[in-house]
Amino acid sequence: MTLHRGSRVAIEAITNCARRTFLLGALITVSAAAAEVDPALPEYRASPAPLAGSLNSVGSDTLNNLMTYWAEGFQALHPGSTIQIEGKGGDTAESALIRFARIGPMTQPMSEQAVAAFTQRWGYPPTGIVVALDALAVFVHRDNPVPSLTFTQVDAAFSSTRRRGGTDIATWGDVGLAGDWATRPLVLSGRNSASGTYGFLKRVVLEQGDFKTTVTEHPGSRAAVAAVAAEPGGLGYSGLGYATPGVRAVPLADAQGAVVEPTADNVVAGRYPLQRSLRLYVNRPPGGDALLDAFLAFVLSRQGQEIVAKDGYIPLNAALAAEQRLALE
Repeated sequence: MTLHRGSRVAIEAITNCARRTFLLGALITVSAAAAEVDPALPEYRASPAPLAGSLNSVGSDTLNNLMTYWAEGFQALHPGSTIQIEGKGGDTAESALIRFARIGPMTQPMSEQAVAAFTQRWGYPPTGIVVALDALAVFVHRDNPVPSLTFTQVDAAFSSTRRRGGTDIATWGDVGLAGDWATRPLVLSGRNSASGTYGFLKRVVLEQGDFKTTVTEHPGSRAAVAAVAAEPGGLGYSGLGYATPGVRAVPLADAQGAVVEPTADNVVAGRYPLQRSLRLYVNRPPGGDALLDAFLAFVLSRQGQEIVAKDGYIPLNAALAAEQRLALE
């Protein structure tokens, strides 16, 4: 498929933006336990002129909570506005954005084919911005003593094809646990194939291998994590922001064998091996749209990034947020 020049430019800008997300990470203020909000982020101030109208968002379940909280905060400042949200999975965002949605939350870059299809239909490319940083976590039950896992072990646990060359892992004894844990079977939980989180793990850890048929696929991140919390032998994956007291995010070994904790500091520094940018792609016509632009300004403001931190994700710093705003000019 031949891409319009605008489509190629949009893809390059979005890809470069994703790369810079972590290069700028050292500028993001974080504590040892959780991300802090950069005080230099601009405060969102509602314009004196009332805003009214509706927006709809279809896409990643990982961003469902964030979108809901952002919508509630924005609508409180603009009572005449409504934002409808459907979190059906990242793969649904592209087709919905092409057809009818104004906002498509995604955990992966929009594909070249989807950008081209959008541009062909609307006459201009979609606009994409990074709105938060995240890490995909591998979760075990809170009582599980496994100290860490390697990518090869995660692949051997979840994949039937085991492209990383490991031997099949079916019990917790297969990763070195002893006692009662040695014969306890793994109970696998994950996301369905419509999820960008599913695609991320399949691409980065399974090297495009096949998931085992014994992996229970859940339509939402919250359900996948809840399943692990309910089963002592549980092993699952989801965005780190969906962690609950019933589970523990397992440290992962990087390519050099160093064990890395899934903390904000390690994500920001680029040390954690399963880090990613959370994005909003929008149908924004040339010249902009007052309601959509105001909502995006709220997301990139101090109030919007405070919501990111409260929901367990890593907020943008002022410099990176300013870079995203440039895409809206």
